[in-house]
Amino acid sequence: MGDLYTNGSWGVRFDSNYRFRYKSSGSFNIRFEGITEGIRGLSDYSKSSNFNIRWNHSQDTKASPNSRFSASVNLGSSQYYNQSLNEFNNSQRLTNTLASSVSYYKKFVGTPFNINVTATHQQNTNNNSITMTLPSLQLNMDRIYPFAGKGGVQNNPIQKIGLNYNLKGEYRINTTDEEFFKPIMFQNAKSGIQHTASTNTNVKVLKFFTLAPSINYTDTWYFQKINKRFEPETINQSTGNLGTIVNDTIRGFTRFNQYNVGASLSTTVYGDFAFKKGRLKAIRHTVRPTISYGYRPNFADQYNLQVQQSNDPNDLITYSPFEGGIYGTPGSGISNSIGISVNNVLEAKVAPKDPDSDEEDEKITILNNLNFSTNYNIAADSLNWSPVSASAGTRLFKDKLAVNMNATLDPYQINSQGERINKFNTGLLRLTNLGVSANYSISSKDFQKDDKNKKKSTGNGAQNTPDVFGQNMGVTNGLQPGTSNAKNESGTKVAKLYKIKIPWTLNLVYAMNYTNNGLESQVTNNSLMFSGDIELSPKWKVGFSSGYDLKDNAFTFTRLNFSRDLDSWRFNFNWTPFGVNSAYYFFIGVKSGVLSDLKWDKNKPPDRVLF
Repeated sequence: MGDLYTNGSWGVRFDSNYRFRYKSSGSFNIRFEGITEGIRGLSDYSKSSNFNIRWNHSQDTKASPNSRFSASVNLGSSQYYNQSLNEFNNSQRLTNTLASSVSYYKKFVGTPFNINVTATHQQNTNNNSITMTLPSLQLNMDRIYPFAGKGGVQNNPIQKIGLNYNLKGEYRINTTDEEFFKPIMFQNAKSGIQHTASTNTNVKVLKFFTLAPSINYTDTWYFQKINKRFEPETINQSTGNLGTIVNDTIRGFTRFNQYNVGASLSTTVYGDFAFKKGRLKAIRHTVRPTISYGYRPNFADQYNLQVQQSNDPNDLITYSPFEGGIYGTPGSGISNSIGISVNNVLEAKVAPKDPDSDEEDEKITILNNLNFSTNYNIAADSLNWSPVSASAGTRLFKDKLAVNMNATLDPYQINSQGERINKFNTGLLRLTNLGVSANYSISSKDFQKDDKNKKKSTGNGAQNTPDVFGQNMGVTNGLQPGTSNAKNESGTKVAKLYKIKIPWTLNLVYAMNYTNNGLESQVTNNSLMFSGDIELSPKWKVGFSSGYDLKDNAFTFTRLNFSRDLDSWRFNFNWTPFGVNSAYYFFIGVKSGVLSDLKWDKNKPPDRVLF
């Protein structure tokens, strides 16, 4: 399909769905647009072009049990969703990234090996930067036990020794919109291969403790390295003086290797508290403390080089020839640290309301997790303790309310410049960051007394944040994306009155983040978002999504949706009443796919951002 506008703007759209029966299915969408603004010769005249390519492919699970091919592609101009003349995907307009992935996985039957080849694409629509891997390869070996007894028996620490191997290779491209698929895009590409092998085992210590030693070895291959040289006759752009350092890229095979050893000691402690009266029968507190140790030598000294940085021949700086490599540089400095972590879980057992019933006692999670972790660097001469990381989560009101918290606590004081000094805080740890999030979902079904409509809680109902931006609206047929015409024609709703029973849903999400660098503190984010819908009748539905920024005292992105089932016809009205994305979209058309072009739509798109 295509568009032509009297001022010279144009657009072309190609959409295709395909299906290979019992094998795979997918969809392919291409958009090209040329946009002309203003009148030629005047100051407000401008021309721009954009494009967007989307491809989704999924394989039937029964087609091949040992191999799988999938694709999810969304790439194009960074400003496509803001500039497009005929695009109403508000959710995409609000996001600042485009991502794509095309992958092939194969399991080699009869061996512990499997391979995964993936091509990825990440695009930041704010700064127009693009990162691609064309491709990345990963070869994994499932853990094997070379010293296990007959039949895989593992009775002692030697038989429990497990061996893992992993190979990953990558060809990575960092570019921008302007250089996309131009020769310069490939000139700065980087590649590398990394081999990782590890072995570990575990043994019981003092009956209640588990000791797990491990060894990890990494071998990294690059196909280029950096050589720095001093040019005394070249002007340094940063200082204005003569003499600057020039980087030369030397093509060819090069490598470095490193290893680390470690061990962890862990146990589990249970505390049970029984109650004789009331429905609360018992509370269980589970504590899982872990102490770990890790050591890695200083490998950087084996590979680092020096270069003169000024006209003084004794003024030298040290650098790594592997700078900028996709897998980093050899580890610098000795790493010799002790890690401490504690995980807490609090659960309760509650008896049924009717003591004479045959129902089993209900298990309720009071505190899903309460975690603390920190590290002590033995090799450091100061500031040995790292900040304490804390996180907690719980579920309330029959798993409908999920509350999560994370915090960072620093044991050290800071000076007047905001730098950490080797002096502990007086009293409690200093809070440097705090994040709190909560989401709550409720509907009219929660108030129904009919037990048939009530589903037993699985314990995870409110952990996933609900969609508070609302669904997307299609641009040509008024359908929500992924909805087929046949599905809407499968049945006819009866327009009977609801009387006092009006179905509704409501989703609430609260998020807050607090930071404190020791000199000043601020709440960087504090917002409440909400969405839901109301079925005024079996054929009338009203949806809404909005939020309120408590920090800036303003409403966030807001959208209203009205839909009406007209039996053979369909009516939709989407409205964003205010903000930079203010728009509306009206649609009425026939449901039948054969007569899908029998429709009328009218829209006012958001103001396009051309620069």
